[in-house]
Amino acid sequence: MTTEVPEKSGEESLSSGGGVGSAGTRFDLDKETELRFEVEAGERVQLELLSGLAEVFGSELNRNKKYTFGPGSKIAVFTWQGCSLSLMGKTEVAYVSKETPMLLYLNAHAALEQMRRQAERDNERGPRVMVVGPTDVGKTTVCRLLLNYAVRLGRRPTLVELDVGQSSVSVPGTMSALCIERPADVEEGFSVQAPLVFHFGSTTPGTNIKLYNKLTSCLAEVFSQRCEVNRRASVGGCIINTCGWVKGSGYQALVHCASAFQVDVVLVLDQERLYNELKRDLPHFVRVVLLPKSGGVVERSKDCRRETRDEKIREYFYGFRGASFYPHAFDVRFSDVRIYKIGAPSIPDSCLPLGMSQDDTQLKLVPVSPGRDLTHHVLSVSCAEDEGDGPRSRGILESPVCGFIVVTAVDTQAQVMTVLSPAPRPLPRHTLLIMDIRFIDLK
Repeated sequence: MTTEVPEKSGEESLSSGGGVGSAGTRFDLDKETELRFEVEAGERVQLELLSGLAEVFGSELNRNKKYTFGPGSKIAVFTWQGCSLSLMGKTEVAYVSKETPMLLYLNAHAALEQMRRQAERDNERGPRVMVVGPTDVGKTTVCRLLLNYAVRLGRRPTLVELDVGQSSVSVPGTMSALCIERPADVEEGFSVQAPLVFHFGSTTPGTNIKLYNKLTSCLAEVFSQRCEVNRRASVGGCIINTCGWVKGSGYQALVHCASAFQVDVVLVLDQERLYNELKRDLPHFVRVVLLPKSGGVVERSKDCRRETRDEKIREYFYGFRGASFYPHAFDVRFSDVRIYKIGAPSIPDSCLPLGMSQDDTQLKLVPVSPGRDLTHHVLSVSCAEDEGDGPRSRGILESPVCGFIVVTAVDTQAQVMTVLSPAPRPLPRHTLLIMDIRFIDLK
């Protein structure tokens, strides 16, 4: 094992509730313990490593550098050898815990690294890992840990993001893949450069499960093609982050994903029932491992999830903390674009054409006429081009997107709509796909 691991140390709360004062508080951590804190709404907290070694979700902290975390941040600072930290600002809670599953997560990383080494020796592909579990068990955090540890050893794993509600790669309502080349920034997360992004259009797979499964297959196909031409990507394998919907059609989507990506390992967080179901239904050669969730994971409310989605969209247009990008607002004529929604409304089976099933309507492109109800909707700019008199449905469904715009105003009389765009006019493509997601730009 290449990562040094000292022996294991239990739970001790230094301060819980009441928070940390603005003057700053020093925390001295023993080996294999972690400082957990949550930032109050409307507040910012600064973290500084004074001595020793520590990491945040697998990203190492630099000594004497101040890291700033915004409202709602939930952070865990772990140390293998021991360290001293300073926390300045108002937190909702801040405490040191000796009971963490980090050693188990590190063991999972070590097993994956063994598989990568064997893949190098035998000229085979590296591990393809799916992280599953219900909502709010820390799936995204475990993915980030495993990716960071792999990159720190010089690997080039791929993050596959299938959580359409809380995407860590692109805006909500999308499914994506991203090659990870360097550890995640402690404050900002992974550097999102040239991701492969597909339009789904909603924050839950249940709105169009057939489209969700189809896009999962598209991502798997593109990833496999990349592995054929890029040896490092093949050996690095992939870490797949999934949605928290684990029953009924959601469970079937997990099984479909495992098949499409030909996964070797499934990490199940905090649910024995799901673990046993997957052990039963997946091929015998797939290793299904049950891992505990961290005690620091907290349940998020619907409002919290909505705020996180809004912040992700705002970050797309304005940059991290709204400081780096300057989006453009300009008018687009109705006649210059074609807007579609994927999936026709459900109609009674008796009204469907002979031989057509309700499933077929889920992949149907429905033209959308611009009107005032388009205001504040997020639109994906598809890479697909119209051919002849109309669009090729298959081509648009399976084409990635090259960016996003938000409709800020619609003038039906002048037949124009005003859009917010990260790039100046004109739009790079003319095929737009509407999302159910709305974003109100308050800047």
